[in-house]
Amino acid sequence: MHVSTLAELTAEGKKPEVLFWVGCAGSFDERAKKITNSFVKILQKAGVSFAVLGTEESCTGDPAKRSGNEFLFQMQAIANIELMNAYLVTRIVTTCPHCFNTLKNEYPSLGGKYEVMHHTTFINALLKEGRFTISGSVYKGKRITYHDPCYLGRANQVYQAPRDLIQKLDAELVEMKNCKSKGLCCGAGGAQMFKEPEKGNKNINVERTEQALGAKPEIVAAACPFCNTMLSDGLKSKNQENEIQIQDIAELISKAEDL
Repeated sequence: MHVSTLAELTAEGKKPEVLFWVGCAGSFDERAKKITNSFVKILQKAGVSFAVLGTEESCTGDPAKRSGNEFLFQMQAIANIELMNAYLVTRIVTTCPHCFNTLKNEYPSLGGKYEVMHHTTFINALLKEGRFTISGSVYKGKRITYHDPCYLGRANQVYQAPRDLIQKLDAELVEMKNCKSKGLCCGAGGAQMFKEPEKGNKNINVERTEQALGAKPEIVAAACPFCNTMLSDGLKSKNQENEIQIQDIAELISKAEDL
């Protein structure tokens, strides 16, 4: 897969339609790389002019900020902002709600003002504009439950776009006990992804997995690489990893068209 970097396009005197912010998980985590690949295939199918920062991209600073290191967050954020402003970046799309929330809500006060979109919103817009089409035959009639990521749902009120995409697949969308504004965290938010959980009666990801299993789905749809990891671990704890799939929305759309 050839994906141009912003440096390459700038050297050619070109400006892409949008910057794809890959994020740490999408760059380095083996499971999340598959989500990145699926989204890139969708962008290419839709004829979107896009670029990535490549090795110039650094962490948004979200984990540092959530774990209380504001100084490190601002160092990381300002370095990213200076880079993107030098490239005259105006629009950003990302597959990670943590990156989405940080770029959208916390960069403006530091001088980074961009139009930031989550990939589910962006894919939905591409379909509505007729940039590409999908067939629902692969998933027709399949029971799919959707887990709302905290930083996409409750933090930014993006609830409908992912559900619209699932319904475009002709699948049966079944909701969990806690969904939308009452959604339950997967257990990775607030930098918890990078530490062991505190002692308690049950891990949060197991509680959330039990809610997902309660919907009796064939597929659990996610829209965040962190959630994907936590729910996958939850299924393993229930010995259900071979019976039920955890799929990002981008993967579902990509596979529907066999991109």
